Amino acid sequence: MPSFDIVSELNMQEVDNAINQARKEIEGRYDFKGSNAELNWDKKEVTLLAEDEYKVQTMASILEMKMGKRGVDLRALKLSKIEPAGGKLLRQKVTFAQGIEKEMAKEIVKFIKDSKLKVQPQIMDDKVRVTSKSIDELQTTMQTVKGHNFSIPLQFENMRS
Repeated sequence: MPSFDIVSELNMQEVDNAINQARKEIEGRYDFKGSNAELNWDKKEVTLLAEDEYKVQTMASILEMKMGKRGVDLRALKLSKIEPAGGKLLRQKVTFAQGIEKEMAKEIVKFIKDSKLKVQPQIMDDKVRVTSKSIDELQTTMQTVKGHNFSIPLQFENMRS
């Protein structure tokens, strides 16, 4: 039976490139000269460190701008609150949504079922598999899901016939 998977994944190479570009811009900016502003990336999350809230917010906006230019969907970025980091520094963490969480998967399944298409969606770990007897129904489902604005970026993969 034909099927496809709905997933939420990021191109981590583009994320890495955007972070390196943001780091270079921050190092070269005049308003960051002589400050303790740091952008740290441990392959799971980004930590922004600076002396004041303005610099942390500026670093976050530079990071978002570079991500957008590299084609990374900004809905996948989760910015935490700015908090004290010891000494005179402030910290903000940026994490990346990878995979579809259970609540979001349930919302996607409900949306597909409410669309009255002849498909069967089911949650499988961190993705949603959609099956149908008709490839045309699957393609219509893809267009319907693309047309709805979910709070995370979605991609379609493993189209099987």
